[in-house]
Amino acid sequence: MYEKMVKVINRAGVHARPAALLVQTAKDFECSIYLEKDNDKINGKSIMGIITLGATYGSEIKISAQGGGEREAVEALARLFQTKFEEE
Repeated sequence: MYEKMVKVINRAGVHARPAALLVQTAKDFECSIYLEKDNDKINGKSIMGIITLGATYGSEIKISAQGGGEREAVEALARLFQTKFEEE
């Protein structure tokens, strides 16, 4: 298992468009991917799960993956957070 903490730095938070980008990226990997905020852990390949996570500006999210390509998957998702989902 590989994990990494990220922070939501785009002002709008994780709404529908960023959630779609996360799912599109996650589906490129065969490993299991999870996003965790507070005590909520959701499937990183579920758009509804990501939206209901309620990741607003400043939220800290743990990205974790297990299986083949886990490190690459986590780093790919972390890059989306770091680039503000290409919105700003």
